[in-house]
Formats: sequence, structure tokens, C-alpha cells
Amino acid sequence: MKAGEIIKRCVRFVAFVVVCNATSATAQSTLCSDRLNFQPATTPNAIGWQKFPEFRLPFPVVYGGPRLNEPALEPLRHGFSHLTVVRPDEGPQMTPARQAIEFYGLAYGLNQPWETLESPWGNDLNAYRAKWDQWLRDHSAGQNAAGKWVPGFTVLMVDIERVLETDAQILRLKTNTQTPADLRQLPDAQFLERYKRDMTTLYADAVRYLRERADFSNVRVTSYSDVPIRNTYLNVVGNTWQDWSTNVARTSFLFRDPATGQPGGPFAEQLDFLQPSGYYYYDYPSPLAPDYLAYLLFQVEANRAWSQKPVWPIVWMRYHDCCGSHPKFIQPFMAEATAIFPFFSGARGLWLWEVPNFRDAERPMAAYEHFIHGLYRLSKFADMFEGTYELVIATPARDLMDKHLPVWRGVFKANKLLIAAQNPYAADGAQTTVEVSYKNWSTTITLTGREVYLCQYDLSLTGLEPAPLSGLTISPNPALTKTTLTFNALGSGTVDVQLLDVTGRLVKQQSLQTSPGRMRLDLDTASLPAGLYIVRLLDGKTAVQEKLMIE
Repeated sequence: MKAGEIIKRCVRFVAFVVVCNATSATAQSTLCSDRLNFQPATTPNAIGWQKFPEFRLPFPVVYGGPRLNEPALEPLRHGFSHLTVVRPDEGPQMTPARQAIEFYGLAYGLNQPWETLESPWGNDLNAYRAKWDQWLRDHSAGQNAAGKWVPGFTVLMVDIERVLETDAQILRLKTNTQTPADLRQLPDAQFLERYKRDMTTLYADAVRYLRERADFSNVRVTSYSDVPIRNTYLNVVGNTWQDWSTNVARTSFLFRDPATGQPGGPFAEQLDFLQPSGYYYYDYPSPLAPDYLAYLLFQVEANRAWSQKPVWPIVWMRYHDCCGSHPKFIQPFMAEATAIFPFFSGARGLWLWEVPNFRDAERPMAAYEHFIHGLYRLSKFADMFEGTYELVIATPARDLMDKHLPVWRGVFKANKLLIAAQNPYAADGAQTTVEVSYKNWSTTITLTGREVYLCQYDLSLTGLEPAPLSGLTISPNPALTKTTLTFNALGSGTVDVQLLDVTGRLVKQQSLQTSPGRMRLDLDTASLPAGLYIVRLLDGKTAVQEKLMIE
């Protein structure tokens, strides 16, 4: 195609900068989100919301940041769906549908063993229940006809954080006289098993009690940082991605059924979505700082590997207080990337947090503006995240961290491919070339320094070959006695349907004759033990797979 013909295919929008490329003699139209030219805040305790146009996003984004002197409900006009703090002047305009609540005192404030020892034994549960009842009363608009509290919110995060996570920590309770004597006499293995069972039950019962005493029919509940894969910043590359995503021993015992040891269990059942903590630890020029983005995406990808529940990472515009960089704000490019990339790894929401009532008289809050800027840029492609779309993840985040590779992710929908890319490992001003691809299409992009690249490619002109197998869905999932597989087949042929357990062992296999179109297969699971499985379809050229939970 001639250059003049390529140029004719370019369309200029006010909200976009349009770039046109040709790769392998095939034209492609490219739209890149415009970077607004704004002056970041230079004075403390001020966020310049007015620097950005009003915009919306197609997923929940909770604003738990500082409420300063901006106009009423300003975050809700700039990409955020919920507020955790409502100012007095906003009360008449607020509805429960826009209110998210952080319940910090669920497990402490009563000087009980759960708080002081992180022990499930010897607690006055009646005292806890009275505390929970009072909390519900304080955050509700009265009671309904059934005597249940009517919440003044639709999103609830409980902050429990009273659990011993390692076997060594748990076994120290055997030497504590507050631990019941009959339990201290148990062999170590039985003691560990009992602790994990009783603590999982206690966690579950706390959330269950809230549900029983209030009408949570329209409330989504999560627990801060209690997720199947809860890791530290430094141990991501200590295990392979295959191990992280299939070895049940890597998961928190809170998310394993005490009876079977398989994923799930009573606490997992009480949560509507998962909230991994994506706080960052190290500032540049620390050699560990550039791992921040792969670390955040690992949190999303690893937990999606173990649960069908939506993942909403909780993020902070400051560094964690562990490692010398607190309370500084994170770098501008980190804030912008944090607003954009989680959704490309499959996050279905985001929660922006700040220490309650925190004020900082020394540091301007420009990081918040860069985060808002990232949300704004993403909003230009809001339609790509609505309805059915496909994530394009060429390399797991764990492997990106291990090899110090640039990060790129894609979202494909209706012959359009949206690409987000950044090289956190690049020096200022350095040029990085990255090949991005989808099926038989590819192109090379150039990143400057640690810029956040966000561009959409129209692949309708590229002769993109459709996949022979695609669109695998499993319903119901979790399954009890049977489930149904549906998928798209490009042509006629034979497809092998395999069911594997988490160790990769083939459990069940059968063949299916396909014809072009949407195919359906009923799968009998009644004779299979409860646990996590992988359903895999193969036609000799293509393999697609999804996880299946059997209860």
C-alpha cells in the first residue's frame, strides 16, 4: 500500500494522537491516547482534579484517598465509582451505591487472643459479636422488616490481618500458656492442622455474622490482602509460574478447604471479590524498584489463576513503610502505570487507598494527579473493557520480573488490539524496542525511558487469521455433578477434551467431532474428587484451556 493511501486511513480525534504504521507491507490504523499537558501539584495537601476533563470507566474504582477542598463528589466525576470518605457537605448527594467502607476494627480493640496472639482459641465471641452489631448499627440506615440492618454502602472491605502465616509462627503457640492445654499436647502436624482449620473458621464466621445481621444482597464484600497467593515483594521469582499457578501448597491456608486441602473453603465462600495488596517498597534508584510493575501484575495474575472471583488490587500512592522510602510518594510514571496496567492482567476493579486522615505538610500530592491522568487515558478506550474481550498476555508477570523485561499487555475486541507497555528497567531517555503480537500479527514499538505507552491497533486490515478454537467457557463453575463446555470451532474436525488435575495428571479424556460454529459438551464430574482442575481442548494445532473448580 502506498504511503498516501495509508495516510488517508488515519482519522484524527480531539482526544487522541493518531499514528500510522505499516508492518510487513500490511496497513494498520493506530490510535494512541493523548497525554494531557498539565502542571503537577507543587504545594502540599492539594489535588488538581480540575486539570482533567470529566470521564467514566466501565469498572469499579474506589477512591480512598484524602478528601481536601475540592468541589463536592469531585472524584466521582473523574473515573472513580465509590468514595470511602464522605464529607459533611456531600451527605445529601451521596447514595449507598457510591459508598465503599473500610472496616478496620473487625478483629481488634477487645484485647482478645485473636488480636494479641493471632490465635483462634479462647476468644470471647459474644464480645466480638456485640462489637460487630454496633458497627453495623453505626453504618446502616435502620432495619428492614426482617430485622436486618440496611447498609449505607454497597462495597465493604474488612481489614482483619490477625493470622499467623507460617508453620514456624504457628508452632510457637504451643509454648504459650494461653493456648488450651489439650491443644498444646498435640503432635506438631495435628497442631498445625487444627490451627489452620480453626482460624479459617473464625475468619469465615466473622464475615458470615455480618451477612446474617445485615441485608447484604446489594453489598460486595472483600478482605484486605487475604487472597490465595499472598506473597512478599522479594519471593515472586523463587518459584516458577507453573508452580505458582498450579501447586496448591503455594496458596494461603485461609483459601483451602480444611476438609480436603483443595482451593475454596468457608472463608473463600464469604468473599465476593479478592483484594491483593499492590503496595510498592523501593524507590528508584534502588535496583529492586523497577520490579514494581511486574510485582503488581503478578498479584492479579496469580490470584486469577486460583479463583473465579473478581480481583480488585488495593494500591497506594506512597511507598510501604518497611524499607526506607516511606512516606514519599511513588514516582509519576509508577502512579500512571498503576492506574492502567492491572486491567490488562484481568483486574475487574481497583481500590486507591491512603492512611485515614493523613496529611503531609512536606510533599506535594502530584502522584494522585498522575494516577488520575492514567485513568483518564484509559477511559478513552473504555469500550474495550465492556462486554466480551480477550486478554493478551504473552509472558507471565513472574517471568518479566525474573528476566527484567519490558512489560506489555493487550486487550483484543472486535478486531481491535489495545496495547499498554512500559519498560520500568529503562534509564531516563533510553530507547527500548518491543515486539508486540497477536496470533499472526506483530509490530515493533519504541518506548522512551519509562513512558507508559497506550495505543489501539485496528487489525481489520491485516488479514488476521482467526483461531481454530476459541471462546472456551465453563458453566457452572464451580461444578458439582456436571458442567457444560462451550467453545467456537472454525471448521470440522476432531477435538480432544482433556481434564487434568493441578499436578498435570490426565484425569479424563474424550474426543468430540466439531463443525463450524459454537460447540457444546456436557462434562460429568460426579465421580471426581473436589478440587481445582484444568480443562484443555486440542485439535492438533491449537490448545485452549480454562480452570474448573469441582466442589
